Amino acid sequence: MKLLSSLKVMLGAAPERPTGYTPEAQAMMDAKRLVKGPEKARQIKAAHAEKHSHKWRNIRWATLIMVNMIFVLSFRFDVQLVEGALTASRVIGFHFADLNSAIQVMLAYKVILINLVIGTGTVLFMWWLLGGRTFCSWTCPYHLLAEIAEKIHLALAKRKMVVDYPLHRGSRTVLYVVFAVLAFVSGYTVFESISPTGIVSRALIYGPGLAMVWVLGLLAYEIIFIRRMWCRYICPIGLTYGFVGAVSPLRVSYSMENCLHEGDCRKVCLVPHVLECTKKTYADDVKVAIGADCTRCGLCIDACPTGSLKYEVKGLNKLL
Repeated sequence: MKLLSSLKVMLGAAPERPTGYTPEAQAMMDAKRLVKGPEKARQIKAAHAEKHSHKWRNIRWATLIMVNMIFVLSFRFDVQLVEGALTASRVIGFHFADLNSAIQVMLAYKVILINLVIGTGTVLFMWWLLGGRTFCSWTCPYHLLAEIAEKIHLALAKRKMVVDYPLHRGSRTVLYVVFAVLAFVSGYTVFESISPTGIVSRALIYGPGLAMVWVLGLLAYEIIFIRRMWCRYICPIGLTYGFVGAVSPLRVSYSMENCLHEGDCRKVCLVPHVLECTKKTYADDVKVAIGADCTRCGLCIDACPTGSLKYEVKGLNKLL
């Protein structure tokens, strides 16, 4: 039931407050209600006294840059250990194919190629193991550019120079279907021609082309009008990997025990709807796994002043 609820939220439904709680969660919420305003303010101030961490952000950025540089350097020095780009590649002889790109190709050409099946299977297993939408935040080069654009947007918004105009999250689901239908009807991978993930990946490896004008325009639009528009409201890649991430063993776990519900995690999250459980009365248990749309970026873990959010491997008691 929790899995279905998580998928519904990923597809655009609004998160719902639980109608029931475990005895442990209910007892903990009752105890927290006894803490009055001044005492809670003191606790929050004390929790924020320690320096804000950027541990997981720095590790993630280093990993993202390293992965993309492997493609770049392999091409530049003609190593041929890694060939292709993020959308489709061959690594030491093993075929890799982005799941969404593979779906687009199969729909467009109405044929299933054996290399495509092998490459898709390899990637499916890898990202299932690593956590589905981990691809978005730990590998996608556009994600890094969009993060930088978001920082500029927030700096300008603080000075009241720009305003965010959010779209309905269900737009991504609608566009997922639209791109699939376009590929099937036209026989052309329409999404791949405008995907900033593929465009930036190929630009890094082979050199920038005219398509980079579209990417720069998209980043400018995100800075001025809609914060993280592509990743939040359009990109079907995130939705594809979200389905994989829904059953991945690696996830972010929330513990209610020490949480002060101050909301720092939601402020930094790319997909804050997955952190609704950190609000008062929104977690039905003492420990809750964050939903399928989570990118496992680690920003919430870095931001949490009480360590209430951590990486966890399903089935293992020890948190990372």
